[in-house]
Amino acid sequence: MAPAPFRIGLQIPDFNFPGVEPDQLLERLTAIAQTAESSGFDSVWVMDHLNQIPGVGPLDNWMLEGNAALAALAAVTSNVHLGLMVGGVTYRNPALMAKVTTTIDVLSGGRAVLGIGAAWFETEHRAFGYEFPPIAERFERLEDALRIARAMFTEDQATVIGTHHRVEDVLNRPRPIRGDIPIMIGGSGERKTLRMVAQYGDASNVFGNVEKVRHLMGVLEGHCEAVGRDPAEIVKTKLGTLAIGATEEEAQAKLAPRRALGISEERLAGFVIAGDPDAVGEQVAAHLDAGLDGLVVNMPDVHDLEMVALAGETLSRAIPRPG
Repeated sequence: MAPAPFRIGLQIPDFNFPGVEPDQLLERLTAIAQTAESSGFDSVWVMDHLNQIPGVGPLDNWMLEGNAALAALAAVTSNVHLGLMVGGVTYRNPALMAKVTTTIDVLSGGRAVLGIGAAWFETEHRAFGYEFPPIAERFERLEDALRIARAMFTEDQATVIGTHHRVEDVLNRPRPIRGDIPIMIGGSGERKTLRMVAQYGDASNVFGNVEKVRHLMGVLEGHCEAVGRDPAEIVKTKLGTLAIGATEEEAQAKLAPRRALGISEERLAGFVIAGDPDAVGEQVAAHLDAGLDGLVVNMPDVHDLEMVALAGETLSRAIPRPG
């Protein structure tokens, strides 16, 4: 399996930036990604959605296709890893997804990550004409995709016969720059998702507050023990929202748009890290103590390059680098 050399990620889930028109998006995304790269973030992520999702913004907000966006960011960055947070298994043939990810890896000099999960946004599936199978079938398709991707990343000519998908003597050339590509599996499902992380994943991304994270890490350890895997081989992260400011009040004010979407305070508490740099550092430490290796964060003011830089500097002080 491929080592996952990332711990500090910036996710960009929204493309409606103040004063930015569609023809200016690439310029602003370039500035955000380059600022993230220079300030301590080691990975940049975009969502794999075709419409905006509840909890982030209105349905009719702009959305870019994820892999195309990653390819554009590959051309304007040098060091950050690039991935979907996370790809929906229902949106693409698994072999095509592996090929697209390999293409991004080759053109970025070996910086691609395959982020993948079982998919969930039924409204989006219906709108774009995708089937939305029952959850049991979606997990079967996810396992097929994990097996096919790993084989295509590492084997010269792969054959995998899955439950719903198959490849036969498939070529994937040029091969990934590093000989493999890290696979991040997203989701907090205790019975299936974390079992697949233990069996197939190089990285895991979960949701929840510190207590939930601690519990999930224990569940993952149990799955690793069952398959004979060292949990230390898996990079364990959480996706959350970071609101950082000079003061607690300033940071909390940045969450007003999320509150306006009707998100409860209880739910906010489960995924938000907020405060001045010292307070953020303390909250990050609590997550690491719960068993995480790092964090992937989105920011309500990601268009503000000074705040992106402050976030990167704060997180890089708080989270140890791999190796």
